[in-house]
Amino acid sequence: MSIKDNLVSVQKNINEACARTGRDSSSVCLIAVSKTKPVSDLKEAYDAGCRDFGENKVQEIMDKYDKLPSDIRWHMIGHLQTNKVKYIIDKVYMIHSVDSIKLADVISKEAVKHNTTVKILIEVNVADEESKFGTGLSEAGLLYDHACDLPGIEVCGFMTVAPYTVDANTNRQYFVALRRLSVDIIKQKKDNGNGTQLSMGMTGDYEVAIEEGSTMVRVGTGIFGARNYI
Repeated sequence: MSIKDNLVSVQKNINEACARTGRDSSSVCLIAVSKTKPVSDLKEAYDAGCRDFGENKVQEIMDKYDKLPSDIRWHMIGHLQTNKVKYIIDKVYMIHSVDSIKLADVISKEAVKHNTTVKILIEVNVADEESKFGTGLSEAGLLYDHACDLPGIEVCGFMTVAPYTVDANTNRQYFVALRRLSVDIIKQKKDNGNGTQLSMGMTGDYEVAIEEGSTMVRVGTGIFGARNYI
């Protein structure tokens, strides 16, 4: 199937998952994860109506940014090193992977320097996997509070990368846990934080994630096919 056909299929699944839980499908943002994919593939997805693209590496955003339309919303979804923040601070719509006070501080510093406000999500390692980045559930509130007090940052919610699984339902527990964390923190209502966005769910489990409250799903293989690793 073509990238356009894949997008239609994924959107159909999103619509059906929303219908099962009484949600409006417009409440879910589909992010096409385009890491390792050529610009031609992104153009095909763009022409099919996609405007949100997710990248894991700063260099890929830099390489693709000027080759594609300016109305694309770029999402940094991979681990972000503090020394790379300055390169994308004025290019990304949202940074999903803020996992430390140090990184939040650097993003704030660069945002102020560029006279911009950056939307961020706090990355939480809900499953506590050693191979994954993200703060722990018990520390997430402290990082959220700290980031909310920084200038140049709008804290929009939380992100998690659930374990790889062949049975999507096994990840439901992690999505439930992140949603509950979000609800608890929203009650505190910080001025420049709302906590309402939940970036959770990928190709293998995005329908379950939507059923549990995800507002952003990050789908790569389901749209572009297998990744092109060199």
